[in-house]
Amino acid sequence: MAVVTNLEPKRRKSTPLDDLTALVADDLSAVNEIIVQRMHSSVDMIPQLAGYLIAAGGKRLRPVLTLAAAELCGYKGEDHKMLAAVVEFIHTATLLHDDVVDESDLRRGLASANAVFGNKASVLVGDFLFSRSFELMVEVGSLDVLRILSKASAVIAEGEVLQLRTTNDTETSEQAYLEVIKAKTAELFAAACRVGAVVAARPQAEELALYDYGMNLGIAFQLVDDVLDYSAFQAKLGKTVGDDFREGKITLPVVLAFRRGNDEERAFWRRTMEELDQQEGDLERAQELMAKHNALKDTVERARHYGSIARDALGLFPDTPVKAALLEVLDFVIERDF
Repeated sequence: MAVVTNLEPKRRKSTPLDDLTALVADDLSAVNEIIVQRMHSSVDMIPQLAGYLIAAGGKRLRPVLTLAAAELCGYKGEDHKMLAAVVEFIHTATLLHDDVVDESDLRRGLASANAVFGNKASVLVGDFLFSRSFELMVEVGSLDVLRILSKASAVIAEGEVLQLRTTNDTETSEQAYLEVIKAKTAELFAAACRVGAVVAARPQAEELALYDYGMNLGIAFQLVDDVLDYSAFQAKLGKTVGDDFREGKITLPVVLAFRRGNDEERAFWRRTMEELDQQEGDLERAQELMAKHNALKDTVERARHYGSIARDALGLFPDTPVKAALLEVLDFVIERDF
């Protein structure tokens, strides 16, 4: 009988996102240096708390999109690195505020910053990061960039308030849900891509094409995130599922299952999502109802629709390795299972 001698763990196969990141790796390294430098403060808790969240993981997808968009537009300067750091600061600030609003104890499987440092510190450090991002924008010196990213920050805040209106409300429409995710998630994707064209001084048509790519990528990204929160496959991988369910967050799979259900099923959703009266076995029941009514499959189909729009938006640009990688990221975001 053969003896197994190689006990090293299998290496994870690289993903299209890894491939895109590799194309901008040198620039991303510079962005990370900017992030470390600019989150410094004489108030010790600020770099401690911000560093805790930034170091906790994440793919740096949004700043990578800024770097890739600038590369796609042929930009040869340095300002795109500063803007990528701005995008990451805005994203991190919104995560800090999100977790406080949602009363979340976990972020990417680890204790959230508010669970470790407290709500007050999380909100205030989020404010610091927003402020620091505006300092960096001013240093770049582009009014167009300032306009785009400041608008994105305002829209994200509006999305947070919109979500307060839909949380625990099973009567939420698909349109209302889409308004929330466009504002909360997709707007920063869109702005991150658009500023890559702005800093490269490209025509407005290219600016708007990159905005459309980012917006529709962001919508698809959030739709799939909402599916994964109920995915049985996620549970098999040992990953947390059901966070949205436990918080009573109304996402598209819930909207579809509720609307397609009978009176008894709608009563279940009202008890668990509106009243947050949740019992053992309720998450499994929710998953069963979503399977019964094809809520997860149809949510993924919606994601594919927005992915197709994003794909068409890049048609203006010549074929390059960066364009190919941006297109492959679309498929990865939609078909990912982790």
